[in-house]
Amino acid sequence: MSTFDILFFIVLPYVALFIFLIGSILRYKYVPFKYSSLSSEFLENKRLFWGSIPFHVGIVMIFLGHLMVFLLPKEILSWNSIPVRLLILEVGAFMLGLSTLFGLIMLIIRRITNSRLRIVTSRMDFLVEFLLLAQIILGLWIAYDYRWGSSWFASVLSPYLISIFTFQPDIQAVSQLPLIIRLHIIGAYTIVLLIPFSRLVHFLVPPFSYIWRPYQKVIWYRSKDRVRNPEEDWGVTKPMNN
Repeated sequence: MSTFDILFFIVLPYVALFIFLIGSILRYKYVPFKYSSLSSEFLENKRLFWGSIPFHVGIVMIFLGHLMVFLLPKEILSWNSIPVRLLILEVGAFMLGLSTLFGLIMLIIRRITNSRLRIVTSRMDFLVEFLLLAQIILGLWIAYDYRWGSSWFASVLSPYLISIFTFQPDIQAVSQLPLIIRLHIIGAYTIVLLIPFSRLVHFLVPPFSYIWRPYQKVIWYRSKDRVRNPEEDWGVTKPMNN
């Protein structure tokens, strides 16, 4: 067991979880207005749709898949005992990974090329997006080179994660994994650590109320294309709807 293993697979998980828990609570208490994704849909919507939908669908399904393997390792191994089921699971997860990658690339391009979005973009936004990009690429790389990940995740990573949450860390098996897989694990801890300081915190307050709230009708008194056009000057006259 090396210093590297102790630092990144014992110390880092607890530091990340502590900062995530305390930081999320403090942010909600002192800056609740920023406890969201700070939507930029008003500034640009067309590329947002093609980026946001595949990214969010993919990332949510992949997260739920990881969570299921963590919580139900025996059931997953039983499912994977039939080769066709295992193949369906692995191919489906890989396709979701590609969807997530496509969506994130579209979101990054949108944020870089739109001048109005760049104004409201912080360094943390870029850091998180490129960290997510690296994490997704690593995940796809692992899925391609180290196949049947749902099985070895259930056999190796689930016991390790359980040992972390029961405060009895056992990293013997994890320390023997290939470097690319260990980097993927470290990347996940780093993302968890950054959640309280970034837009990622919005996943803690999903807008479920939108499902049953009354339909909201938005009436534009100016051309949407003109409002969202970065080259359009902002007028100083009184809005027509006031």
